[in-house]
Amino acid sequence: MDRDQFAALVREVAAPDVGRMGIEILSFTIKDVYDRVEYLNSLGRAQTANVKRDADIGVAEAERDAGIKEAECDRCRLDVRYSADTHIANSSREFQLRKASFDQEVNTARAESELAYKLQAAKERQKIRKEEVNINIVERRKQIEIEEKGILCTEKNMDATVRRPAEAEAYRLQQIAEGYRSQKILLAQAEADGIRLKGIAKAEAMEAVGRAEAERMRLRAEAYSKYGDAAILNLILDTLPQIAAEVAAPLSKTKEIVIMNGSNGEPATLQSLTNLGKDFTTLVGTVPHAIRALTNVDLSQTISKIPGAKVVPPQGI
Repeated sequence: MDRDQFAALVREVAAPDVGRMGIEILSFTIKDVYDRVEYLNSLGRAQTANVKRDADIGVAEAERDAGIKEAECDRCRLDVRYSADTHIANSSREFQLRKASFDQEVNTARAESELAYKLQAAKERQKIRKEEVNINIVERRKQIEIEEKGILCTEKNMDATVRRPAEAEAYRLQQIAEGYRSQKILLAQAEADGIRLKGIAKAEAMEAVGRAEAERMRLRAEAYSKYGDAAILNLILDTLPQIAAEVAAPLSKTKEIVIMNGSNGEPATLQSLTNLGKDFTTLVGTVPHAIRALTNVDLSQTISKIPGAKVVPPQGI
């Protein structure tokens, strides 16, 4: 029984029953058919097995044929693919070779172009640098010329304002100095000659004075030897005025003398002046003793030997 016939029979059997319940079967689908003893399953199991066997054989044959066809198709596809890949690889290789050749040519041309550009740029830079150096040289020469002219102007100004007057002043001072030097030299020579002549004259004079003094002393010594103490006394008496003059010399510069004789520094009275006279007399009285101490000559005895001379003993005042 096929599925359609079974469905028609089910519809014929079930339609009256469900019609009585007020239900009309318009369409239905048989979901499952079973019984409790699995009779239906047993009826179709051998057929099912045969069908399954035939189906498996058919599936296997179909899968085999499909595999063969698929393998053939894969082989053809792979052949085509491999051929296409080979063609692509050949084309890519040829493309890479040509591209490398083109790149080499391009790089060579580019390198040559860059090198030519760099060389040309270097040449241009050298030209520019050379021109700059020339310009700097010209500017420096002009600057040096300007500086030299400035230096010349400055030197001329210095000559006119400083150097020439300075040289003239220096020459004038030099001449004055030369004159002073010559004058000093001449004066020094004249002074030296004068000193030398004075020295010679003084030496001759001193020699003559020495000879005269020696002669005078010789004659005086002869006179002293003849007259003894009287000659010595004469010499002493001749010398006393000089001694007194030397002693009184400081008093010649004194404008006034103030004698202080009081215990409190009061001015001198008449009594003080009298005492001053006594002091002077006492001082004069010591002269014979001083002469005797210096010359071993007793002045009083010598004077007493002179005819008509008389020694007066000292008296108090």
